[in-house]
Amino acid sequence: MSESRQAHAAKKTRRNEGKAGDGAQRHDAIYRAISDAIIEHRLQPGARLREDALSEVFGVSRTGIRKILQRLALEHLVTLTPRRGASVSRPTAEEARDVFAARQLVECELMAQIASRVTENDLKALRDCANRERQALKAGKQSEAIKLSAAFHNQLAELAGNATLSEFVGRLCSRSSLILAVYGNTGHLGCESHDHDELIRHLESGNAERARAFMQRHLKAIEASLSIAEAPEETPDLYAIFDGAPA
Repeated sequence: MSESRQAHAAKKTRRNEGKAGDGAQRHDAIYRAISDAIIEHRLQPGARLREDALSEVFGVSRTGIRKILQRLALEHLVTLTPRRGASVSRPTAEEARDVFAARQLVECELMAQIASRVTENDLKALRDCANRERQALKAGKQSEAIKLSAAFHNQLAELAGNATLSEFVGRLCSRSSLILAVYGNTGHLGCESHDHDELIRHLESGNAERARAFMQRHLKAIEASLSIAEAPEETPDLYAIFDGAPA
């Protein structure tokens, strides 16, 4: 038995001795661990996610793992195929175009509502997120920067005051994060590091039209930066990838 398998076998024993079943909190932790591994590119597009292996790795039931995979599939991070099971989604060029076209339609049109509602506290929170994203890029933490960029756009959408549209933007941002992780270029996210700061300035001045036009250019720049190429399918070592996963 490999070292990583031995470590996970010991961890599984500890979990089974003390866990209180497949609770929602436990499922959330596993969902985040798998989601992060996909966005951070530790799980490659097309990689198979076997229920039995994940169940053993995380020490929860296959029923629990199935629910988590279904949740990830709703966000298009995972693809579920009859008789084949789950695999990490492999976004195509057409899907990438569709996602960014949808973001253009929704996020640009939200700028007027956001500009009329944004407060000083909202602006401060947006600046903090933009600053953390910029620092992550400077430190070479590409996956963290991608997640922070998505968080920035999610925060923006929430400020419009429409929960349905905000949830939709959140899902689009999740799909965009996968697209950026797979097809983006290391060191930047397809836009200038100060882009989000400039957008904040337009919102602070209450200039909805400039904010809308800037968001349109911003999203187009990200899409234009993608380098889409096919990658071979792989079967990952789940024990090694999730070594140190939440117990």
